[in-house]
Amino acid sequence: MHMGKMALLATLLAIAGAAQAAAPAVVDTVLMPAWLERDGETRPLAVGAEIKNGDKLRTGPAGRAYLKLADGSTVKLGEAATLGFYSRSLRPERSYKGALDVLRGAFRFTTQAANRSGGNRELDIRVGVVTAGIRGTDVWGKSDAERDLVCLIEGRIELRHASETREVSKALSYFVVPKKAPVLAQYQLDQEQLQSWARQTEVLAGDGAARRGGKWKLLLGSADEEAKALALYDQVRRAGYAAQIRPRDVGGKWNYEVLIAQLGSELEAGALASRVRADLGLEASATR
Repeated sequence: MHMGKMALLATLLAIAGAAQAAAPAVVDTVLMPAWLERDGETRPLAVGAEIKNGDKLRTGPAGRAYLKLADGSTVKLGEAATLGFYSRSLRPERSYKGALDVLRGAFRFTTQAANRSGGNRELDIRVGVVTAGIRGTDVWGKSDAERDLVCLIEGRIELRHASETREVSKALSYFVVPKKAPVLAQYQLDQEQLQSWARQTEVLAGDGAARRGGKWKLLLGSADEEAKALALYDQVRRAGYAAQIRPRDVGGKWNYEVLIAQLGSELEAGALASRVRADLGLEASATR
């Protein structure tokens, strides 16, 4: 085969392979407000968005976000959290390699039962000054102004701090490093405290979250002029709400609706309407 044709074929095959590769992570659920920072730009975190290497995710007060990793694992972020996302996987659905940097707030990482052997996963989760090497597990943690904390709910992790490394497999063990006294201390968690911590990263029915596959929408407002609709759209998105504009032909004239989509039910849309009213002073209504 001619060298030029061979080079072209190799390029086309590489492009096809890249197109078939799964995204390292996809946003599955968002309880707004929440933001995505990428390449110096900030935008609202939207359901279905693909998360890339170097992205940073932030949730606002009472916000939450769920990420679905390519290997089927789930990462949950609590309110007022900041997470740095890093991936070095060429085919993450086959061999997941990366790191999560919990800069602030609570998180939970959960692996599907079929993947708990660890397989080809190489994932580190850094919580302040503590790093958990994930082997196949359910782990919760939090970094705040007072301490860094990692809790093994089940499974096993390799815990690293300063020059110390521990293999941990005892369920409900948790580890704390106070900010003022950077010494790793180990404790045992009870079920009541576990439920309290877990709620910090959970999105429950009726919280007002957007989810993949949601059919309901929240109508934030409409305008006959595109500029007015864009002004509302920009206001809402700056506040961390993933709004979109839907143009409609009404009797030969254009009307522009500003919406938040992918809400799972009328109940969720109503809950989000209350939040939008409190945060932005907008009167919104549920619609399909």
